[in-house]
Amino acid sequence: MFAAFSTALSALDANGVAVNVVGNNLANLNTTGYKESETYFRDLVNESMGAGQTQIGFGVAQPLTLREFTQGAIQSSDGTLDAAIQGNGFFVVNDNGVTQYTRAGSFQTDLNGNLITPTGEDVQGWMAVNGVVNTGGPIGNITMPLGSTEPPVATQNITLSANFDSSAAVGSASDWSAPVTVYDSLGNSHVLTMNFSETAANTWSYTVTMPGADVTGGTAGTPYAIPGASGTLTFNSSGQLTSPAAGSPITFSVNNLSDQAATLNISWNPYSSSGAGMLTQFDQASAASATTQDGSAAAQLNSVTMGNGGQLLASYSNGQQVVIGQLALASIPNPQTLVAVGNNEYQVSADTGQPAVGAPGTGGRGTIVGGALESSNVDMAGQLTDLIVLQSAYQANSKVVTTVDTLAQDTTNLIT
Repeated sequence: MFAAFSTALSALDANGVAVNVVGNNLANLNTTGYKESETYFRDLVNESMGAGQTQIGFGVAQPLTLREFTQGAIQSSDGTLDAAIQGNGFFVVNDNGVTQYTRAGSFQTDLNGNLITPTGEDVQGWMAVNGVVNTGGPIGNITMPLGSTEPPVATQNITLSANFDSSAAVGSASDWSAPVTVYDSLGNSHVLTMNFSETAANTWSYTVTMPGADVTGGTAGTPYAIPGASGTLTFNSSGQLTSPAAGSPITFSVNNLSDQAATLNISWNPYSSSGAGMLTQFDQASAASATTQDGSAAAQLNSVTMGNGGQLLASYSNGQQVVIGQLALASIPNPQTLVAVGNNEYQVSADTGQPAVGAPGTGGRGTIVGGALESSNVDMAGQLTDLIVLQSAYQANSKVVTTVDTLAQDTTNLIT
């Protein structure tokens, strides 16, 4: 009978632990990336009595707690560097040389532009080189180009999509033009004017000019004809371009720019990458439908944002976006063995399988949603239900203690 004391006390202790676990889960109901813990009870060894006919248990052992790494809800956030993991995996962070793992993607930058967690750990990934990320290399800190200036890019290639009016009369009545803005090595813009005139049936001449003030020796207010930037375009009876032939881009150079920039070497390809002509001659008004060029002016960094897939995108004042980095994800085969170390982070234990670090969306790793956070996976209704059950169990075992105490007193009174 008196063994019931220890049995009931073990139950009180175990239920107290479970209440603490539930309380911790509820306390972290709004903690980003938090994973709830579940309590698992287990009985103690039984004592056999009466030739094994009777078995009396010794109560309940200290309960086990295991984390449930189920998916939390993905919620949009206002943080431009926030990230949420959809699926398996962990963000990798470095805490003074110690590698830790987290599902919380509330990221920010420090004074040096390093991407960090709210508590200062460095977020790990890969830096881009010329906009290209090598996810096969070692991971390291990700640094933002704070206050950087994107250098200008001189235009090298231009395209023009246009139709030439097949019903136009030969001569000046057919004349038309299309402007294309290009950039030199200093980032200054220049407007090239592509002038066209029908010289014979299915044949058009072209010349390229630019403002005279842009060229040393030119005359302000008078178009400057670029040397070598003239020729003939020929179409067949179906309105398709035949000359110049595909694979023969039109090239010309602009020397002696007034701003002392380097010579502009321009390649104009009248064909698409698939070999289709971008110039046609149909019975429609002569007009350009689109132009492209690959140059840009110098630009200031406006912002850095987290894109879907975990790419960090730098946006510049010239409208360009450049990939500057890529977050890494770690796949851990048995995450229940991780040890929580606070700040929403975990460390591996002796029982944890080797983490495999790689790019999101590969090797069983989940994907990354930019501008979002993963909510706690705590089910409040379920936790409150567990709390009621644990309270009832605690009260029942308390009754066992008082009952055994009463029986003990009665036994003592019999002796006296």
